[in-house]
Amino acid sequence: MSKKLVLAEKPSVGRDIARVLGCQAKGQSYMENSQYIVTWALGHLVTLATPERYNKAYNTWTLESLPMIPKPFKLEVIKNTSKQYYEVRKLMERSDVNEIIIATDAGREGELVARWIIDYAGCKKPLKRLWISSVTDKAIKDGFNKLVNGRNYDNLYYAARARSQADWIVGLNGTRALTVKHNASLSMGRVQTPTLGLVNQRELEVRKFVAQDYYELEGQIDGINVKAYQPKSGTTRWLKKSVADEVYKSIHSGEATIKSLTIKEKQTTKTGFYDLTELQRDANRQFGYSAKDTLSSMQMLYERHKVLTYPRTDSKYITEDVVETLIDRLRACRTGSNKEFVGQIIKNGIKAKPTFVNNAKVGDHHGLVPTEVSPSYHQLSPKELKVYNLVVDRFLAVLMPPYRYEEVSMEAEISRVQFRGKATKTIDQGWQAVYGGEEATVGNASTSILQGDKVQIHGLKVKTAKTSAPSYLTEADLLGQMEKSG
Repeated sequence: MSKKLVLAEKPSVGRDIARVLGCQAKGQSYMENSQYIVTWALGHLVTLATPERYNKAYNTWTLESLPMIPKPFKLEVIKNTSKQYYEVRKLMERSDVNEIIIATDAGREGELVARWIIDYAGCKKPLKRLWISSVTDKAIKDGFNKLVNGRNYDNLYYAARARSQADWIVGLNGTRALTVKHNASLSMGRVQTPTLGLVNQRELEVRKFVAQDYYELEGQIDGINVKAYQPKSGTTRWLKKSVADEVYKSIHSGEATIKSLTIKEKQTTKTGFYDLTELQRDANRQFGYSAKDTLSSMQMLYERHKVLTYPRTDSKYITEDVVETLIDRLRACRTGSNKEFVGQIIKNGIKAKPTFVNNAKVGDHHGLVPTEVSPSYHQLSPKELKVYNLVVDRFLAVLMPPYRYEEVSMEAEISRVQFRGKATKTIDQGWQAVYGGEEATVGNASTSILQGDKVQIHGLKVKTAKTSAPSYLTEADLLGQMEKSG
């Protein structure tokens, strides 16, 4: 009887798939039943060959041998994991295997892991692709019911291969050139070098910075903070204290006329779930976690605990077919202080809004959201718990009602000096309540004055301040700049 060989990326995922498929017979590096054989890689088992494989002259680092641009590129087995590669190849070559199901991570790098193994083994058997965004039992079962022709992902494979070859060309040639030219151990990389450039650019900006004093006139009208501004430039700053003092003297005893006063009700919604980069940025800002720490925690929450969807996503949206699963995902994270918010969302009902549902803005994977599996909190590490809660809070905030507030905008004039100011007053915290209201802009927007009224500016004073030097880049800053560097 013919069988299908399932190739997972890691042993843990392979064993989960084998359990769901009912594969109980154990081999040295696989599990099997009458329909399936499930095996796994250990991350990459095959990689691009080293320069020495192309030409023995490359054993010696010289400028004359550069650039090294292989045509075509060659592959080789990674020595440390070669035993597993040959076990997988042996399974591919079995006469009872008539189809390969790629079940590595559903992303660019996962595709490369599988395709290089398949290509280097010379396997020509038909390919199918398991494409899932979580590794819950339900997701695995649904995925095997919707297997896709593996060749549909050829372009994803080509993109991954091109990225790897670009790394090889830039990294190895650049590293050899720098090292030989400067007679020092120097390295260059496609990502590493421009990132270092960003850090260096900011360092130069900090060194060149010279602090400058500036002065502002500020006070209050009916409890609303106002600042004097210069109509032509719009700036509230004076660079000379003598000028600021003169303006202060000219107006400090007179009455101001309210030139305009507008009161508007406004609202904001939390748009979009987390993608990988934004979650890494927030985890760095709030907890000081490195991007690597956050990704590692996310991978465990996805792979081991099965409570988050696939972490390596660049989308903040979900597709329309995911909307019907949101209630189950909400119930899975209904604990502690979340109960109130989950209950409110379910009671109000969930409508597919363009602020979080957009098929066109979902690539390989949708935005990060909880799965239908409730976490065993005692099994989560402190870092995993904090990262999980970040995702859940964003998930709830996106589904909560808008934050509604009243905004008062005021413009006043005294002795031909213009003042302006704003204040806000919360009407309904909406999604802000998920964050304890800490993100809300709350002020005293109540006012009894009207346009045309004559009023006093209370507490009027000249405030002295200094311009601030550019801050050094945090990891969160770098992630944001790298995301947009293209």
